Amino acid sequence: MIRLKAVSWRRERREGAPVLSNLSFDVPQGGFRWLLGPSGAGKTSLLSLLHLENLPTDGTLCLLDKDVTAQTPRAVLVRLRQRIGMVHQDFRLMPDLSVADNVALPLRLQHRPEDEITDEVHAILKWVGLGECIGVRASRLSGGEQQRTAIARAIVHRPGLILADEPTNALEEPQAHKLLDLFGELSSMGTTVIVATHNEALVRRLPRPALVLERGRLVQDGA
Repeated sequence: MIRLKAVSWRRERREGAPVLSNLSFDVPQGGFRWLLGPSGAGKTSLLSLLHLENLPTDGTLCLLDKDVTAQTPRAVLVRLRQRIGMVHQDFRLMPDLSVADNVALPLRLQHRPEDEITDEVHAILKWVGLGECIGVRASRLSGGEQQRTAIARAIVHRPGLILADEPTNALEEPQAHKLLDLFGELSSMGTTVIVATHNEALVRRLPRPALVLERGRLVQDGA
């Protein structure tokens, strides 16, 4: 479950105009929300806030049933982030690690047994069409392959919350549709999913409520 009440965020604490201003909305556990708005509206900033890369300047944030403030201990934030899967626009892969080792990172942070990690990683890489790239270094992948690796890493540990920032912009249409179907299935199984996109065709393919931002403010909550 996600709940924001009058949340604002500034790049410098208490100084300058807020990047996000007075946001209030709820997303139930298992809910799916599109995150829409023009470039510069604050979509990536909101996803970064929900991923706990930044913390609210003002207001209250409840994430996966945990209240989060600037005073929340770092250890609590680390454990909470381990329950979140994030697909960044720039992928954020470790270039010198193999595809398999990149995808395995969330599982190793959970101290899962290595044989279990191997099985999970191989299964998810086969699903995203990278079964032949297991040992390839991330730096040698194409843009589409890097994006699929980032997606696999985000979902391999079955997180309670998935955040995706333009997750299909380097994918061919069949792969994008397959990913969208997976997000819908994960939502139906209880995972909360928030996907930022400019792709209107994807939104039409999976009609779900939308959060719409303009200039850092929420102008539509389709809940």
